[in-house]
Amino acid sequence: MSAVKVMLLLCVAICLVISAMAQGTEVFRDDNNNMSAKQSLSQIEVESMKVDCKVASRFSHTVMTTKALNAANVSKEVFFDVDLPKTAFITNFSIEIEGKIYVSEVKEKEKARHQYESAVSSGQTAGLVKAFGRHMEKFSVSVNIAPQSRVSFVLTYEELLQRRLGSYEIMIGVRPKQLVENFEIVVDIYEPQGITFVDVNSTFITNELFPLVEKTVTDKKAHVYFSPTLDQQRKCTDCEGTLIDGDFIIKYDVNHAQDIGEIQIVNGYFVHFLAPDDLPQIPKNVVFVIDRSGSMEGEKIKQTREALVTILSELHEDDYFGLVTFDDVIELWRPSLTKATQENVTAAKEFVQTITARHMTDINNAILHAVEMLTAEKSDSLPDMSMIILLTDGRPSSGEQQLHIIQENVRNAVNGSMSLFCLGFGYDVDYSLLDILAKQNDGLARRVYEASDATLQLQGFFEEVASPLLLEVNLNYPGNIVNSLTESHFRQFFKGSELVVAGRLQEFEIDTFLTEVSAHGLEDQFVVRGLAITEEWDSVFPEQEYIFGDFIERLWAYLTIQQLLDKREKCSLEEKDNATAEALDLSLRYNFVTPLTSMVVTKPQTEDEEMLIADKLTEEQREDMTEPAIRALYAPPQLTGSIHLAKIQPRTSYFVDGDPHFIIELPEQNDSLCFNFDDKPGTIFNLVRDPLAGIVVNGQIIGEKKAVQGSKAHTYFGRFGIVHEHLDIRLTVTTKEILVSEGQKHTKFFWSTSRTVKGMNLDLHLIKDHSLTVTLRNSVKFLIILHKVWKKHPYHQDYLGFYTLDSHLLSHNVHGLLGQFYQGVNFEVSDLFPGKDPDKKDAFMFVKGNKLTVTRGWQRDFRKDMKNGENVPCWFIHNNGTGLLDGVHTDYIVSGLFRSI
Repeated sequence: MSAVKVMLLLCVAICLVISAMAQGTEVFRDDNNNMSAKQSLSQIEVESMKVDCKVASRFSHTVMTTKALNAANVSKEVFFDVDLPKTAFITNFSIEIEGKIYVSEVKEKEKARHQYESAVSSGQTAGLVKAFGRHMEKFSVSVNIAPQSRVSFVLTYEELLQRRLGSYEIMIGVRPKQLVENFEIVVDIYEPQGITFVDVNSTFITNELFPLVEKTVTDKKAHVYFSPTLDQQRKCTDCEGTLIDGDFIIKYDVNHAQDIGEIQIVNGYFVHFLAPDDLPQIPKNVVFVIDRSGSMEGEKIKQTREALVTILSELHEDDYFGLVTFDDVIELWRPSLTKATQENVTAAKEFVQTITARHMTDINNAILHAVEMLTAEKSDSLPDMSMIILLTDGRPSSGEQQLHIIQENVRNAVNGSMSLFCLGFGYDVDYSLLDILAKQNDGLARRVYEASDATLQLQGFFEEVASPLLLEVNLNYPGNIVNSLTESHFRQFFKGSELVVAGRLQEFEIDTFLTEVSAHGLEDQFVVRGLAITEEWDSVFPEQEYIFGDFIERLWAYLTIQQLLDKREKCSLEEKDNATAEALDLSLRYNFVTPLTSMVVTKPQTEDEEMLIADKLTEEQREDMTEPAIRALYAPPQLTGSIHLAKIQPRTSYFVDGDPHFIIELPEQNDSLCFNFDDKPGTIFNLVRDPLAGIVVNGQIIGEKKAVQGSKAHTYFGRFGIVHEHLDIRLTVTTKEILVSEGQKHTKFFWSTSRTVKGMNLDLHLIKDHSLTVTLRNSVKFLIILHKVWKKHPYHQDYLGFYTLDSHLLSHNVHGLLGQFYQGVNFEVSDLFPGKDPDKKDAFMFVKGNKLTVTRGWQRDFRKDMKNGENVPCWFIHNNGTGLLDGVHTDYIVSGLFRSI
């Protein structure tokens, strides 16, 4: 099987991928129904690709269109993948096949979820669309295309471009991996205040290609066009390889009025942009709070030191700063803030070079120490620019560990007098905690990705907040004229950024209103007043081709939804419910896919229709995605030679839970397999075995307290043994305790307390009476769930569930009851027919050369819902998994909890 992939990256990072396959492999059967496979070559021709991005007053509207032809004589599956900015909202998606158009619909998330589950339970195929990356989320859908048929995909999304470091950026990554007949990138920008510059750069454009970039800039509009011919795309005259492989970057800025700013009124809505960059800089008080826990060992602590040295060099001479380092002990470089003189900065750099990774993580006390340092320097008469910059890669494991208490402690200590900026390093960090801490304390959270450019990521963030120009900024409008305002108070304004407020007019006919901006500047109170005047549409936006409907109204809705979603993290329960209801109403009204809504895509199939759901992920949900996929996707050029963008599939899961139920989730096939087996209590089974990696996982069966007369005897897993031979690590996990042996060091933990332990080779995250996450360095990540049963229950007792979260670093030799499926499994199901259970369908499954009778049913995944579990639809393989397993289940019995035989 071969695949053709076409990629585009747009508006702060968008990637479009077209790939094709002939339904996996073509399967042929002989008279005995035995299978053989024949690989088929893909013959999907991408006839045209166009990315059309229109920007009007910073609000971008992007339409991505791809047309493809199945030139083969058999049906093919065509994939359409788009990576779009995390801050963007999808507004529409459609598929056209042979003149028939299939259009998406935005629905409340729960209603969409019920529709999806209903489709699955009725036997239809269905799938969820969700994945993510550094700056983007992935939208992915595939359709079956008949021979000699054409398909067209159209995706539309909108977003408000943010100004950072003095410019707006549109980045288009183009890696089609093949020649495309009609290839176009078109970007049109219209800014009523006038455009100051437009820069176009690229990582791939040669001297021969550069003249093909057309850039036209007049006073208020810019047009960028890039459309190389087939021959111009070729690497050489006689080869099929393409030169188009890299990033195409557009940066621009506009004229910013230095008084009242820029106000536009269109069709009863207004937007106010404020960016007075010419003001003098306000000195700042800043405390850097640096995590030096054991998990920072290696490259992360080295990159942090490098970034801090550069950041300290960039402090203004009138700034004051402090350094707090923490593990389970808090250490201050100096007990109070220090002026950023050359001598003091040099001394601080020397201290930074001594920071090394050590023990646990006490986030609570570290932040409170920083607050105390800043509070001691505050003036009662004048406001000051005080900020804390926290960098951590983990979760609280020392001191106060209850998240809601940490949030309350920090919020009470800060009391609105300073800003807290949180940087989360990598994917082990509790990003949700950092995000809430930042939002509650007038800051923002940002994830720092583990890559060779992490130092530059840290430096870039500090540069954004390095130059405060205004404090306590208020944009005031007459209450009897405007309503439904977005946030109009801002704690600070930084050089190179922009403040944006939008709202509605009380009456459509109003054409003027007074506006006031007040704030604290360096020397005195900053107050400016001005009159906002409605201009005729044709005079404000004379170039109609740049405009897309009531864009200021949609900008207002976009901004309102974003701020309502943020508000939910820092308000009372009643206010949170109101904010959620309002954000949901606006999301549905304006057809935005937000964290509260889902886009239902009905995609055509050969016989029936398949329903997909596209979800907007929260940052907490993004944490659940596998980090290695992100590393592979965004590995920097100096490590890999080129940045390769690949399709991220939903995470595959392998787990055993309950009586005992083995479940193999296979997202590439939008399906799952499951099987049970029975054996006597005390029997130990091998679940995972990789002789090359030195990993062994075994589980011991337990029974019930006493047998129920006349009923089937139930068995469960009650004890797990995990071995990493190369690291000399052994774990014993029972329903009572966790025993950890690492070399000659032995530690015992109990389920009755929550703990987080981070070491050089082993991380443990224990949630009281709930779950244990085990991460073995550079190998695997497991989750063990504790199922608690009433102590006085006459029959049942506590038991354990085992879930594989990450196995990608294991070798191809991995095996075991679960491990044999880590490399995937190919199967085909056909011929549905009534089974013994009238509520469940049976079918024939062809797998591993066997023809099996399987039953459509459900098993439960307890990771998110410990009490009830989430239903996972699956094909149940009878007879203890015979025919699916290599051998029979008794082949996996071992003689000891840490033995492989």
